Amino acid sequence: TFGEGFKDGLPIGLGYLSVSFTFGILAVSKGLSWLQASIISLTNITSAGQVAGLGIMTAGGGILAMIISQIVINLRYSLMGIALSQKADKTMTPLLRIILAYGITDEIFGVAVSKKHEFGARYFFGLTILPVIGWVAGTTIGAILGRVFPDFLTNALAIGIYGMFVSIVLPKAKHDKVILSGSLISCIISCVFFFTPVLAQNVSGGFAIIIAAVVSALIVVFLRKPLAGKAGVV
Repeated sequence: TFGEGFKDGLPIGLGYLSVSFTFGILAVSKGLSWLQASIISLTNITSAGQVAGLGIMTAGGGILAMIISQIVINLRYSLMGIALSQKADKTMTPLLRIILAYGITDEIFGVAVSKKHEFGARYFFGLTILPVIGWVAGTTIGAILGRVFPDFLTNALAIGIYGMFVSIVLPKAKHDKVILSGSLISCIISCVFFFTPVLAQNVSGGFAIIIAAVVSALIVVFLRKPLAGKAGVV
């Protein structure tokens, strides 16, 4: 039912409110208006994709870099959509699937796919509505306050969303050498692009992100078996 989904989405919405607050601050610190930041959050609802897109925009990257980066970063949502389609009941018509796919995020997927029974369009809509409101409202509040807070405070708060990414990766990296190796390789590649004058001048920030993500992922795919063996991972 809608009420069940609404209840399940409440903690996600509260979490999104705090996380997107830092994105709003980051966006205005890069020169965007509060309205632009809010529209980005309303039309995306993807923290990693939004931060990457913001970096490409502020670095003067082209539309091709934006398209490729968003496909690479957000490709997982296609797989989530396939998994969720197996649990959707007959009320999920093709049109409703297209519309409600807008609300697929990591957390919403996790809650929906863990349901023991099939879910319908009303449940998924209820599950989505509070996270979307929380994400957009948090962005708007952060963007507005980012114009009011002193620079030292906005700069400090703007790194909060990066802290979220680190907090997601570190616990897994501590127990999985595959994830740890991929993260370190991507950091090294990013540093090479940033600190090498020739690369920094000729490769945009957007393509540097894409190259670092794809190359590090390919390397750990080929090294996965030896790394997993050393880590004791089956």
